[in-house]
Amino acid sequence: MVYRPSGSGKSTVAGALEEALHERGVSTYLLDGDNVRHGLCSDLGFSDEDRKENIRRVGEVARLMVDAGLVVLTAFISPHRAERQMVRERLGEGRFIEVFVDTPLAICEARDPKGLYKKARAGELRNFTGIDSVYEAPEKAEIHLDGEQLVTNLVHQLLDLLQQSDIIRS
Repeated sequence: MVYRPSGSGKSTVAGALEEALHERGVSTYLLDGDNVRHGLCSDLGFSDEDRKENIRRVGEVARLMVDAGLVVLTAFISPHRAERQMVRERLGEGRFIEVFVDTPLAICEARDPKGLYKKARAGELRNFTGIDSVYEAPEKAEIHLDGEQLVTNLVHQLLDLLQQSDIIRS
């Protein structure tokens, strides 16, 4: 599970990791916030309750896919520790790795691939994580990545962790 606000690089890192795993013959599935919001969670908004339900649904889908033998990668903002803990408990011991892509808010805003920070700062977008809605940084993430590093470096760190955790073979 990869968590951090918009523009942190979480989707980019998750996509690059998925590609690296495919090259190694690992069966994966990437669940991304944007894709899930257009289908499975299209009925949800961005209130705290809707965010909680969004992550609950994603956790359930991820659990089913993990049960089927896939390595499931997710890229979601998931601003609250309680929701991340809920998914961790639902998946079970050794089946959840919390990845914290730690990117300064100023960098996220500078990247702003979707123009969301600009809209949030202008008051056009409410409940935007990092601006007018809280983001609770992980306290016990299995890995803490520096979001200002090259994506290839971050992917290597993640591959090392997956090997050490016996999720993939070297």
